[in-house]
Amino acid sequence: MKRVDNIRVALRNLPKRQRGQGMTEYIIIVALIAVAAIGVYSLFGQTIRAQVSGLASEVSGTSATGAISSAQSAASSARTTATQSKGMGSYGN
Repeated sequence: MKRVDNIRVALRNLPKRQRGQGMTEYIIIVALIAVAAIGVYSLFGQTIRAQVSGLASEVSGTSATGAISSAQSAASSARTTATQSKGMGSYGN
């Protein structure tokens, strides 16, 4: 009888464990997406800000020439930074 009771208790507790495991997996996925978004924003943040500024200028009816050239120079800088080879030899640079 005790064996049957132990099996019932184990089966009753099973869904709770699985729900907790699923929640943990979702939290890990959300954390990975957040880290990736922070990395992309840190690499292209200045470009994104300049493009949004140009868009806001155009919507308001003014010329966005300065914002567009700023976005282009920021994109060029980001491209240069992204293509640099990084390794243990250039860790501090």
